[in-house]
Amino acid sequence: MAIRPIVRFPDPRLRQKAQPVGTVDEAVRELARDLADTMRAAPGIGITAPHVGVLARLVVIQLETDPAPHIYIDPDITWTSPERIRHVEGSVSMPGVTDELERHARVRVRYRGLDGSEREEEAEELMAICLQHEIDQLDGVFWIDRLSKLKRDRLIKRFEKLQRIRA
Repeated sequence: MAIRPIVRFPDPRLRQKAQPVGTVDEAVRELARDLADTMRAAPGIGITAPHVGVLARLVVIQLETDPAPHIYIDPDITWTSPERIRHVEGSVSMPGVTDELERHARVRVRYRGLDGSEREEEAEELMAICLQHEIDQLDGVFWIDRLSKLKRDRLIKRFEKLQRIRA
């Protein structure tokens, strides 16, 4: 288990579509463990393989109330509720800035577990938001792409200013 370097915005890999994992082997399980460690160290509640520069469809999410991380291999949203909710979002690749987004209140996701078996899960509220956010990332949609151009531009300027201050 290791903490891997996180790809920072505006790295172009954050807008590339991740490829299916394929065979779930020890290398995939090790990447999942590393992602969990990296996410906790960031800190964050969700991370994808592209966040560490690996263009594979692998997501790790661990909410504050979860005893262990949830691991989703090749996840795909198969259903969304018509109801929507708003929540503040951010990214481990863009630390220090957040904004409110609207997403579906509930989702159903098909994915594979670490043992390679097919699974399906329904999620609501924060877990549904996290799944939509991280699956967007796998599809090359960075979270700020869901903001209006004005909000996105302001947020990018704020992030750039934070980076200059930290440098």
